[in-house]
Amino acid sequence: MDPLISVIVPVYNVKDYLDECLESIVGQSYTHLEILVVDDGSTDGSGDLCDQWAKRDQRIRVIHQPNGGLSAARNAALDVMSGEMVTMVDSDDVLHPSAIKVMMEAMGKNQANIVVGDYIPFDEKGKPSWPKQGEIPVASRSPQHRALLRIFYQQGLTHSAWGRLYEASLFEGIRYPVGQNYEDLAIIYPLMLKCGRVAKINYTVYGYRQRQSSILGAFSPKRADVLDICEDLERTMEQRDARYLPAVRSRLLSAYFNILLLSNQDKTNDHQQLQDRCWKGIKRLRWGCLMDKNVRRKNKKGILASLLGRNFLCNVVGRNYQPKP
Repeated sequence: MDPLISVIVPVYNVKDYLDECLESIVGQSYTHLEILVVDDGSTDGSGDLCDQWAKRDQRIRVIHQPNGGLSAARNAALDVMSGEMVTMVDSDDVLHPSAIKVMMEAMGKNQANIVVGDYIPFDEKGKPSWPKQGEIPVASRSPQHRALLRIFYQQGLTHSAWGRLYEASLFEGIRYPVGQNYEDLAIIYPLMLKCGRVAKINYTVYGYRQRQSSILGAFSPKRADVLDICEDLERTMEQRDARYLPAVRSRLLSAYFNILLLSNQDKTNDHQQLQDRCWKGIKRLRWGCLMDKNVRRKNKKGILASLLGRNFLCNVVGRNYQPKP
């Protein structure tokens, strides 16, 4: 018997995209799935659409709950899942038809606890253009320590919850923080401490829909949650695990740059206090990160630009700045 894999799909007001998402899941070449669809208090009819899908496919189980946010929705599914492995899919995104099969096979072949695939962004109203891919993807395997460094240094591994397959046991005792954006970054350290090996495969498993209304599409002060998370991580590493401290500071510097430049583009509100916080953080970290050979080139370019002053950084470098997922 093939192992059961849980697919967690949090849903909130995505009626226009939900059919595409669920079609990509029920159409997977790997079929032994439990599909946990969590209607997080939708008001646009998405909840009814979830129920319609459950009638069409017995593998789909719908959980209806009051709106609590992305973390609360994922946690509700984690609390009841039965799979040996689990993957997360945002309800406006899609999976490649072979995504789960390929990740599951890569997990066994590489004796990994987490398998991370590639993703492809696509237009809000379009469809992903899946690249031609081989049957057996090449994997780079990283032990726990190296994988965490790659995530914090942003070296080809992201902290995103989606686009990967986890051993379900990793989530025992770990849940996403409710009410906080960048919730996947908040749990990456305790999650990875339980992980022996991560395999990164050169196979595009996930289609990421770029929506202007998403958290990455427009600036909101809630985006500053990433600063709280990264600053908490810095304090944690100072007290418990200094070997990760330079890498966490590199990630925190990225967050300062990101929030400063994006908030500067928003001319409708005053974000002076938040921008001052970012600028102070940049000045505190920039010399240490500049001397760190592992810090990515994008950060070092930002550091050099910051030496020409805050106005130059914000108004020249940041004029066309766009974040990535």
